[in-house]
Amino acid sequence: MAGPHDGGEAVLEALRNLGVDYIISSPGSEWPPVWEALARQQANETPGPKYINCWHETLAVTMAMGYTRATGRMQAVLLHAGVGLLQGAMGIHGAYISEVPMLVCSGESITYGEDPNFDPGAQWYRGLSVVGGPDRWAQPYVKWSSHVPSPFALYESVTRAGEMAQRVPKGPTFLDIPIEVMTAEWTPRARMGKVAPVPKTEPSPSDVEKVANLLRNSANPVIVTERAGGDPEAYQNLIALAETWAIPVVEAPGPIYANFPKQHPLHQGYTLEPFMEQSDLFLIVGSQAPWYPPGAAPANAQVVVVDEHPIKEHLVYQDLHADLYLEGDPAASLRLLTEAVASKVDAQERMKRWERWQQEHDRQQEARRDAESQAARRNPIDPVTLSAAISDVLGQEAVFVEETITHRPTILKHVEWTQPQQYFHTTGGLGQGLGLALGVKLAMPEKPVVALMGDGSFLYNPVVQSLGVANEAGLPILIVVFNNGKYSAMQQTHQAWYPGGAADANHVFHGVDIPGPDYSGLVKPFGGYGVRVEDPAELKPALANALDAVKGGQTAIVDVVLSV
Repeated sequence: MAGPHDGGEAVLEALRNLGVDYIISSPGSEWPPVWEALARQQANETPGPKYINCWHETLAVTMAMGYTRATGRMQAVLLHAGVGLLQGAMGIHGAYISEVPMLVCSGESITYGEDPNFDPGAQWYRGLSVVGGPDRWAQPYVKWSSHVPSPFALYESVTRAGEMAQRVPKGPTFLDIPIEVMTAEWTPRARMGKVAPVPKTEPSPSDVEKVANLLRNSANPVIVTERAGGDPEAYQNLIALAETWAIPVVEAPGPIYANFPKQHPLHQGYTLEPFMEQSDLFLIVGSQAPWYPPGAAPANAQVVVVDEHPIKEHLVYQDLHADLYLEGDPAASLRLLTEAVASKVDAQERMKRWERWQQEHDRQQEARRDAESQAARRNPIDPVTLSAAISDVLGQEAVFVEETITHRPTILKHVEWTQPQQYFHTTGGLGQGLGLALGVKLAMPEKPVVALMGDGSFLYNPVVQSLGVANEAGLPILIVVFNNGKYSAMQQTHQAWYPGGAADANHVFHGVDIPGPDYSGLVKPFGGYGVRVEDPAELKPALANALDAVKGGQTAIVDVVLSV
């Protein structure tokens, strides 16, 4: 890179060297230096990050999160000033508690029009600036936040923030970059290059051997996981460990990834209740809060926690009841543990355990089929029928992004997925599902991406903006709305706390009903395919037609009216 440029080039060069694929942005008036650098990159055919134009700050953040969760690669988000940062705050918080690395930047003016040689715009003086700086606002919900004081520190500040985001515990970092820093002249350093990859840590051999001995000597071990499948290598290594000693696997209290093949004989569902009394060893693999209430841990079992970062700063309260920690990269920890256990396995005992869990798995599958058979006879459409239809029509090839509450247990039980990176659940608040789905689609353009949304969850999302970005960026997704016309979780909580109370007796539930529109019609102004389904007989054809539309480049919404 020859000659001086301004700080926009410093930002872009730092992102290139961090290996960022996309700058995902809801643009603001402080970013022309970066837009100029991107235009120069395109004109000169220089390799570097591509730009994704978003219509909403939360959408920009959640798209970046979806892409990173699907690929493992950190992305950059540029937001507008303080108010833009606030708009994206929920998504940033979701990345923080999900431990998703992300570099988030916004700007400000530090001269407010008093520099006779530069006019940043009157909006910075009249209320857009933040007292104390926007990094003060970001600090509570990011891993680290700071301010870039001068153009001389700009390049290194961006690379440092990007590196920090990817270190354990991973998470979003925030940089406030003043306009005056970006518009100042910047001369590239003599020494710049690709940032070194983050090394992965491994647990000590002695700790691995301790846990291996506990597993070998356990009569009834069980593996509990919530997010091991975030790394496809860890997904495969978890299968290998479970198979080595025929250990049942439970995805509890609720997965945020596909962690284990559902059709596998060792997959034992989504509740720990049957294991609490009978199991003598709980191997907790990537689960931040496996017990609820927190004190309800097994009284007569040992607990081993396998995680690279088990103690979570974002949790106000956490009680893992761990007797031993195996800390390090989950994929490496599981591989080392498998090798240690496999060396001393009793083949006859392993076969007895395998047969036991095969029988239990078959029993659960039979119960699932019975429930689907009974639900199919009901009209209006039962959520079980919808989930089974989704599985039959879409399950073999789709990637699912799910944002529901009361329908989640049904989806987990009746929608099949068999591969890593085939299921993602939102974290940190409703309103992120569409952005997460678009980010996953950006990462997996060859896959049909299906967003499973409650009608209440759907309405928390920036719907118009998401449909617009899907159309503009060529990211068609299929949206299935589980439409029961209300916030069921609120009604259920009210009834649980006040059984037989005035609300229950008179059927008066404030804040529950959602008199929503025909959601399928919302996609039509964006050239999409929409259909509303009320008849169970029309369900599978509607899903199949929607899948064909998505494969043809259209975003599709299937609005399914449910009984509950």
